[in-house]
Amino acid sequence: MSVDIGGRLRFIRARHKLSQRELAKRAGVTNSTISLIESNQMNPSVGALKRILDGIPMGLAEFFALEPESRRKIFYRAEELTEVGKKPISYRQVGDNLFGRSLQILKERYEPGSDTGRVPLVHDGEEGGIVISGKLEVTVEDERRILNPGDAYYFESRRPHRFRCVGGKPCEVISACTPPTF
Repeated sequence: MSVDIGGRLRFIRARHKLSQRELAKRAGVTNSTISLIESNQMNPSVGALKRILDGIPMGLAEFFALEPESRRKIFYRAEELTEVGKKPISYRQVGDNLFGRSLQILKERYEPGSDTGRVPLVHDGEEGGIVISGKLEVTVEDERRILNPGDAYYFESRRPHRFRCVGGKPCEVISACTPPTF
């Protein structure tokens, strides 16, 4: 099986709105190196490709998992959402592959008493959500609130945070985060 490394690199560079010159500068290579790779006139070593991808930034595994020619699905039935969580918290994601996407949308379900753990979550990006049913306790650093149906949250994800279902009923939330973190 032949891999179009040049086409993948060109697709990813364009998706990140980088010129060949900007990517070359970030990666510490010449502009002509990027041009030769993208036109498939030069096949980079693994080390060289890693240095170039570090300028985006992106890992080698993510790079080779890319399918730039595939058309993205637009609509999803409820049963087509992809489970990315585990009991007692369900995270059902819109879309099965978020590679190259900058937004993750989840339908979350917390069973009574479940939480995301004693150690707060911390990651890059932003996230927000709206409680659909039940009660959700949201803690962000030293702030804590119990949210009811219709209530919402939105914060920078690098702030330590935790979610917990309070009350005797399951809690459902529709959330979004950028960049995708699962």
